[in-house]
Amino acid sequence: MERTAPPFRAEQVGSLIRPPSLIEAKRQNLAGKLPAEALHEMEDRAIREVVKLQEEIGLHSVTDGEFRRVSYLSEFLNPLGVEFRQGQSPDMLYYDDAGGTAPGTLAVVNRKIAWTGSVNVAAFTFLKSITKETPKVTLPAPTQAHMFAARDGISKSVYPDIDAFWDDMVAAYHAEIAALAAAGCRYLQIDETSMPKLADPAIQEVVRRRGQDWRAVLQTYAEVMNRIIRGAPADMAVAVHHCRGNNAGRWMAQAGYDAVAEMLFGTVEAKSYLLEYDTPRAGDFAPLRFMPKDKVAVLGLVSTKSNRVETADELKRRIDEAAKHMPLERLCLAPQCGFSCGFAGSDLTYDAQVRKLQRIVEVARSVWNA
Repeated sequence: MERTAPPFRAEQVGSLIRPPSLIEAKRQNLAGKLPAEALHEMEDRAIREVVKLQEEIGLHSVTDGEFRRVSYLSEFLNPLGVEFRQGQSPDMLYYDDAGGTAPGTLAVVNRKIAWTGSVNVAAFTFLKSITKETPKVTLPAPTQAHMFAARDGISKSVYPDIDAFWDDMVAAYHAEIAALAAAGCRYLQIDETSMPKLADPAIQEVVRRRGQDWRAVLQTYAEVMNRIIRGAPADMAVAVHHCRGNNAGRWMAQAGYDAVAEMLFGTVEAKSYLLEYDTPRAGDFAPLRFMPKDKVAVLGLVSTKSNRVETADELKRRIDEAAKHMPLERLCLAPQCGFSCGFAGSDLTYDAQVRKLQRIVEVARSVWNA
């Protein structure tokens, strides 16, 4: 049951842990102490090494680890006109397993959303030139700008009609997708973390306090995602990654997919989904029953929040559980999220990352002969 087109039986979400030297170089560059040219050369070397690592492990889709980005959100949405202010959200919180909380990111839109050129094509072109496998590009979903914007984050003087905001966003994504397609990209992943959060009663209450109905917001998000997906050429595989937030191991929501599954899987027109499933916060596999027969679910059973490497037996048991709700031939395996959503990473070690990716490939080969 090997898959010859994406998603593959063994996948990874996108971001990978940078070498310490590259993390420090990025800090120096952001502080104005290292020229962009010098940083770029270091990024090229590090990306060559991480691509080689992915190929040696046995992954058939590879990324550049998002090594050129400050975060998975910033490099694409910032130039479009979205400003992110870390730790300034008035109503969204990050949680940790010790019971601690921290304010989330606030998104601010004070000018018209506009695409002025691709920020991903050059990076993709380099990636494509150094791998024998399928190069994958990841983009953050525009729904996150809206979810993080709180009540007043999107300027009403700029966008008195929120539909115009969405129209501009969709146009920008269509332009980026067209540029990537022209460069040869045939595997695109859109990171959408807002729709699963709307299953959490606490997030539903946040939305209510903003004067919105969470079901209407969910419907809008599904419509926006569909408009974007329809802009991709027929030969481009578009996958959607869903999680509940991941910031150095912290998370924003806890609820299974139940309340949003029909919209997520039945209405959104993606053909494949990379789904967070590493903790009880994500619920059970029953919502997979809403996945249409032409879609694939990539089970995010491996945690990028913990250094403990999952055993092959426990992963196989969980795959067996999922197969009770969705045929095994339409399932794949991955981490639940990226390994390093921001350039500085988290407490997860490089060694644990490597061993987790190796375990994913090992289990995929055992379960699907892939």
